[in-house]
Amino acid sequence: MTERFRHRAVAGAGAAELPPDARPQAGPIAVLPESDAGEVFLDAVRSAGGEPAPLGSSTRGIVWLGPSDPDGLLEALERSPGVQWVQLPWAGVDAFAQALADHDRDDLVWTSAKGAYAQPVAEHALTLTLAGLRSLTERARATSWGPKTGESLYGKTVVVVGAGGIAVELIRLMAPFDVRTIVVRRSAGEVEGAERTVTSERLAEVLPEADVLVLAAASTAETRHLIGERELAAMKPTAVLVNVARGALVDTDALVAALRGERLHFAGLDVTDPEPLPDGHPLWSEPRALITPHSADTPEMIEPLLAERVRLNVEAFVSTGRFVGVVDPRAGY
Repeated sequence: MTERFRHRAVAGAGAAELPPDARPQAGPIAVLPESDAGEVFLDAVRSAGGEPAPLGSSTRGIVWLGPSDPDGLLEALERSPGVQWVQLPWAGVDAFAQALADHDRDDLVWTSAKGAYAQPVAEHALTLTLAGLRSLTERARATSWGPKTGESLYGKTVVVVGAGGIAVELIRLMAPFDVRTIVVRRSAGEVEGAERTVTSERLAEVLPEADVLVLAAASTAETRHLIGERELAAMKPTAVLVNVARGALVDTDALVAALRGERLHFAGLDVTDPEPLPDGHPLWSEPRALITPHSADTPEMIEPLLAERVRLNVEAFVSTGRFVGVVDPRAGY
């Protein structure tokens, strides 16, 4: 970990200790694309007892560092059918849906970075929340003194969609504000620090309670346009919406209409649909919106966190069998 950033991974990232007969066969690990295989990642492989080597017929593991090149990963898997473990670079794996579908087999373990970037992303979600409540977007664009406006986060009801590392860390960050937190998750179960936890089928029930709605769920076919016209209409006109997950979770046209109609107070978006958001899109000029360019976790923040995830999973690959951030190819996260 560098001196500049002291983030750590957040627990609950899909750790799984595989029984000996279900573990991948250890062997050479290709760190790809080679243009992205910096020393920090090669050192992470070596320090865990792994053997970095060029892609070939003997390759048994792939550390894939190319977030915008899913086709390159597909090609690598076709060239090395003996691969039994793949580490992906992002917490979300939607960009690699085709690779997951084409290579969904019992002897191939997939791991992602889920939970690794939770701290910087949760920090960003809190930043966007406070910006919306405190009218900072309006003030940043102002050219005169203007009226005093703004709301406090203290005592508000915050609904978080998703129960992974981002949700866990955000609940921790918001605890000093004495908020009431409701978590919406796919499966039943409690989340530490949340006042209530409900399943996704009950999202409509809790939306009217939300002063702040934070989206931190995986992007899957089931979550596409999770927040649309009907869901936005159920929310308070004073509510703040923050999306640090994937743009597809929100129906962009419905969001623009709600903001223009003053049926939603503010939208803080680190992700958009489409992404990048085109120049001239209505959201750029919308006074009730603040957009950041998918920068909740910058490359400088990500590198040490991903390197540590690689180290842990190489250790699992060569010895312990305890993988972190395990992905279910069928579920898509």
